[in-house]
Amino acid sequence: MSKPTKGWTLIVVMSMFFAASSHAADDVSLLKDLTAVIALLGLPCGQVVSATQLRNNDHIATCKDGNRYRVFVNDEGRVVAQKQ
Repeated sequence: MSKPTKGWTLIVVMSMFFAASSHAADDVSLLKDLTAVIALLGLPCGQVVSATQLRNNDHIATCKDGNRYRVFVNDEGRVVAQKQ
């Protein structure tokens, strides 16, 4: 995938990520969005199976392989995933 394509993909995924609410139907969408974000950042995960919202745009994602990441937007406006 070319760099411009990766950039646009990340923008689309992040816009879906931040548009998600806490409704049950949106929970599945949020898990898919978090899975895509973690994959685009090149981190091992496989699939996000649960997520806990800490704040707006700040989640703890638990992966099927056991990894846990805090996914959030930093002060520079970039999406970051920190291994927990």
